[in-house]
Amino acid sequence: MSESRVPPGQHLTYDFPVLHYGNVPRIELASWRLRIYGLVREPLELTWEQFLRLPQVEVRSDFHCVTMWSKLDNVWEGVLFRNIASLVSPRPEALYVVAHGYGGFTTNLPLSVLMDDDVLLARRHNGADLTPDHGWPLRLVVPKRYAWKSAKWLNGLEFLDHDEPGFWEQHGYHNNGDPWREERYST
Repeated sequence: MSESRVPPGQHLTYDFPVLHYGNVPRIELASWRLRIYGLVREPLELTWEQFLRLPQVEVRSDFHCVTMWSKLDNVWEGVLFRNIASLVSPRPEALYVVAHGYGGFTTNLPLSVLMDDDVLLARRHNGADLTPDHGWPLRLVVPKRYAWKSAKWLNGLEFLDHDEPGFWEQHGYHNNGDPWREERYST
């Protein structure tokens, strides 16, 4: 049964491998901010304390890495992306979002993908706070895309009217990143 949840070309892992480019940033919660801006009616900047006061949820989902591993039944805790979007009221022309992370990392996604009911800004994984290697204090989690679309060390969400490829997309990764279609790399 679990094999049917593993996309083509993937294998199951029970570990949670660590992959990232560059150094893990040192982040102080006292100065951490999540900036939500661009084509929104109500731009917002949240402190960590303000983020924690937002409605928190648990989402169980699978996680698929472009390096061909999948980890099933992850329990993420955080705030649904669509709840964040409702706070800022995206303008009608906002069709895409660029997620920004510390260290200059970015990734791009259609707003329609982010509005899915399992997409969240996660601060916990399987009952524990995220570790710095896995994106502490906050990472975007987009279960229906390869893991690079789940930006670590999240500090910004920019709403745009056009698609703007992020870091990995500019370096040969597929713009969409759907694991069920094996959209690993651009052609």
